[in-house]
Amino acid sequence: MLDWARRLDAGDPLGAWRERFQIPDPDLAYLDGNSLGMPPKRTLERVQTVIRDEWAGGLIRSWEDWLDLPQRVGDRLAPLIGAGAGEVTVHDSTTVNLYQLVVAAVRLRPDRSVIAIESKDFPTDRYVVDGIARARGLTVQEGFDDLGGVAVAVRSMIDYRSAEIVDLAAETARARRAGALVVWDLSHAAGLHPVGLHAAGAELAVGCTYKFLNGGPGAPGFSYVAGSLIEQLDQPIQGWFAQVDQFAMGSAFAPRPDIGRTLIGTPGIIGLAAAEEGIALTAEAGIDAIRAKSIALGRFALDWCDRLGLDTSTPRDDHRRGGHVCVHHPNARAVTARLATEHGVLADFREPDVIRLGCSPLTTRYGDVARALAAVDSMR
Repeated sequence: MLDWARRLDAGDPLGAWRERFQIPDPDLAYLDGNSLGMPPKRTLERVQTVIRDEWAGGLIRSWEDWLDLPQRVGDRLAPLIGAGAGEVTVHDSTTVNLYQLVVAAVRLRPDRSVIAIESKDFPTDRYVVDGIARARGLTVQEGFDDLGGVAVAVRSMIDYRSAEIVDLAAETARARRAGALVVWDLSHAAGLHPVGLHAAGAELAVGCTYKFLNGGPGAPGFSYVAGSLIEQLDQPIQGWFAQVDQFAMGSAFAPRPDIGRTLIGTPGIIGLAAAEEGIALTAEAGIDAIRAKSIALGRFALDWCDRLGLDTSTPRDDHRRGGHVCVHHPNARAVTARLATEHGVLADFREPDVIRLGCSPLTTRYGDVARALAAVDSMR
């Protein structure tokens, strides 16, 4: 098993990209990049530059360059998710961005009063939907089987537990036929999968930059709005960065006609700079090459799960599998802890019985996956 993994690592076309990351312990098998990516070396340098030269040196004068950073970083991200220039901003947290777009989408369907979401979707998505429904007198529907009467469906493209990929184009088209809008959560897809928002006809999406995009802890999330929809968007948090004449300091709010209307208040420049470096590194490596390795890592992991008799519900179809593999174990919480303390493997536990092995293509080695699965097998 380990010999096979070594051969695959030796021939890995993306293997050299691992050297571009700051990795203090090369012996650590880090399989949690789908929660927090490793730091690129260039990010450490960029953050120091922002603090030392732009903040300390430039002081308020640096806002001449910082002011449109959310849109500039959004334009760098856009090709990685199949969006166009002027359709993506990087700003605020994924939760805040999701709240904005769901409320805005509900306002675009004033004759409907239902928001649909899966009860097992990521917690923040469910909490946001429940809060909006309670505040606005709407109904929350479980699941997407019947979208008749639904104003907005909130969906993750990749399931955060099983790694199953939803057919973005088919489900967007089905919602459109039913008269519903979809707000897609791309948190487990951005930086891993080409996504193809335009090709799928998707109109609204959010996501984070700290997983496969390696933007750093708490790095800002992003908002995507299709160009045809931007000027119709009436987002609920009216901040001065979305104001058409920001520095007029007027008393009445008038939203910008471009993607800048998704902005709120003063953005976190250090976090944006870090996110930009992670995005740029991903773009240089190439999203198609990243996806190809993700598929190969998943195949390798699933093959060894079968050989070892480990239980997994992660899809076998390459086109339906994201960037992690879940292994079911009755003592998953304890096993995950022991992986770290006894085997030098950092993985993730998810209720009720899932050991989640995140395979981040720019940093994960086949040997890391092999070590983790061998260790899990030894603890049965």
